[in-house]
Amino acid sequence: MSKVCEICGKGVVHGNNIRHKHAGKWERKAPKTKRIWKPNLRAVSLEVDGVKKSVKVCMKCHKKISKVGV
Repeated sequence: MSKVCEICGKGVVHGNNIRHKHAGKWERKAPKTKRIWKPNLRAVSLEVDGVKKSVKVCMKCHKKISKVGV
């Protein structure tokens, strides 16, 4: 579980990369290739139950933590 946010659970998402230029005639489908989207993770040290712990969080959670606090 290395590419997962430990607070919200955001992880890697799989999908297709679609080229909008069709090969040849318009009756044929546009070519698709596999691709992945990775979350923007950052290692942050948080105090959990009185113990400092290094936690991987996404930037959305990091912004919320820095603005509001834990």
